[in-house]
Amino acid sequence: MSEAVHKQLIENISIILKKSLAADATLTTLREAKQAGFAAIFTEDAGFKCSANTFQPYVEEVANDLIFWQKTSDQKTLIDIVKKIEQLFTVLAKFEHS
Repeated sequence: MSEAVHKQLIENISIILKKSLAADATLTTLREAKQAGFAAIFTEDAGFKCSANTFQPYVEEVANDLIFWQKTSDQKTLIDIVKKIEQLFTVLAKFEHS
């Protein structure tokens, strides 16, 4: 396992976690005002196993994938982690700007 890759993954997940906490707080406020009635952040074909209307379950899934990758060094898992991180960054950035 490359130490640089490992460090970068952890750094990215930490950033996503911070952004997702703020986004989930905003989503709670929007739901209370009946302005966020969607069932899931990502569609079924996005590559996530979970389906949720907040970001935290997706971040948790990526963190669990990272733990699995640390134990196995499975290349497919690494690719999946990077794709999921990219999607989370994209959606969180769009959410922040809207």
